[in-house]
Amino acid sequence: MPFKKLPGVLSLTRGLMITDAVFENQLKGSQRSPVEVTRHGIRGTQNIAEKFTEVSNIQQTETAKLDPEAQGMVVSFGISFLDLKDVLFACASSKGGKDDVAAYRLALQDFIERAKTSDGLQEIGRRFARNIANGRWLWRNRQLAESIEVTVMKDGESCASFQALNVPIIHFNDYTDDETMLGRLIAQSITGESSSRLTVEARIDFGISGALEVFPSQNYVERKPAGFARPLYYVRSGESRKRSSNADDLDIRVMGQAALRDQKVSNALRTFDTWYPSFADHGQPIAVEPNGANLGAQRFFREGAASAFKIALRLDELDPNSDDGMFMVSALMRGGVYSGSKE
Repeated sequence: MPFKKLPGVLSLTRGLMITDAVFENQLKGSQRSPVEVTRHGIRGTQNIAEKFTEVSNIQQTETAKLDPEAQGMVVSFGISFLDLKDVLFACASSKGGKDDVAAYRLALQDFIERAKTSDGLQEIGRRFARNIANGRWLWRNRQLAESIEVTVMKDGESCASFQALNVPIIHFNDYTDDETMLGRLIAQSITGESSSRLTVEARIDFGISGALEVFPSQNYVERKPAGFARPLYYVRSGESRKRSSNADDLDIRVMGQAALRDQKVSNALRTFDTWYPSFADHGQPIAVEPNGANLGAQRFFREGAASAFKIALRLDELDPNSDDGMFMVSALMRGGVYSGSKE
């Protein structure tokens, strides 16, 4: 029988541990160097709907470009998965609440145990594997590529290799043997049977060599300075390159090494929700989110009974092999706060 409400305090830790995906230049032979984020000035033109008297649009911006000698780019990140039973962080009554916490905790633990032996969890592992293999996590850089080779290493040894542009990005069926094998490794980590640390590396050939613009994550700046166009995400601080001996006379400021944020990589890897009600109409997988929030479509695809908050009320009767069951297992791995109290 479904619960009437969720515990006042219900918090889940993320079941995916992911590093930032760092960008490197692929130089001649096996040499590599960091792809730098640089801050510089540009003189563009005004191109928005409002009327302007000034044609020029002078800005400071940040750009990531390959080295002039680069023959391609390498992007890599590390990932491991928690045992599903360890995602529960807190389950308690709110202050003064009368929640049936003990019963809900038992229902959640029972659902997790049933999920760990289900075919549904194996399917989730294969879906993660497909999104690793197809390079979805490269975002815009994938669209620019002529070819991409994705290599997966388990505990330092190569275990699978994929031609990413040949791996489907819309549907999740007809898995290759390597996808199935990788999905099994992931599922074994989620069930606690093994603990595999994976390193994922993509070698990208853009079809041309030289200082091509590439695309790391962008930073959100709440109070962006006037005339500043776009801040990019980077790791490792850079240094200023000076045009002259005068320290105030700067040509280009090197900010650091370009990278994709771990959250952006995670979002791409869990973009396999094809179980939401309007999938047949929308035709695209969305990231596993409690309410099906999707920035591209600017809408929520999981509202009402389809939301994770509502599905979580019936864990005691939920089949982990069902569409809702597989979505709920994936939502548990995503983590988040499902508290029934607003406090």
